[in-house]
Amino acid sequence: MNTSEQKKRSVYVVVTRTGTGPAKAIRLISRMPYTHVSLSGDASLHQLYSFCRNYTRIPLPATFNLEMIGEGTLGKFDNIPCEIYEVPLTEEQYAHYECMIEHFITCRKLYSYSLLGLLRVKLQIESELQNKFVCSQFVAYVLEECGVKLEKPPCLYSPDDLRYIPDAKLVYRGELNKYYHDQNENELSPAMSSAV
Repeated sequence: MNTSEQKKRSVYVVVTRTGTGPAKAIRLISRMPYTHVSLSGDASLHQLYSFCRNYTRIPLPATFNLEMIGEGTLGKFDNIPCEIYEVPLTEEQYAHYECMIEHFITCRKLYSYSLLGLLRVKLQIESELQNKFVCSQFVAYVLEECGVKLEKPPCLYSPDDLRYIPDAKLVYRGELNKYYHDQNENELSPAMSSAV
């Protein structure tokens, strides 16, 4: 089977803006419309991964986390502006994505949030990514490791930069909770109609 005949899969880059204190400060300093980014292996966003706070009330400690829409920090706000981008992958690339996520889940205690990374991204200072990431570096790192072509090293990516990945397609712009509710409603509809 040649490359053009391979079944296509996708991952989803989700850029968001919440009303937390750190998010407001980052937005003020960076002047970017979105201050956070997560990665999902499915359009329904049931499994949304990023580097973010461990506890809703305090920004630190922070590390690799599974984010749930409607819970934790994402549950504190009724209005979360977002954009969702679909990034096409081959089956092989998608399998690698799943392996990488499994690695981060299994080895979560080895990773932490990089406060210095925030400054390096802002000043565009290249550094080696080892076990400390900011959200955008994590997403860019995973995408590059899966074979997605990036225009600069993952360590230099901001949430805004991830809106312009080559081959990424904007599939939604609006409010995150609404998107999530609509996706879940659409998933439930066929099952409900077949049960009638």
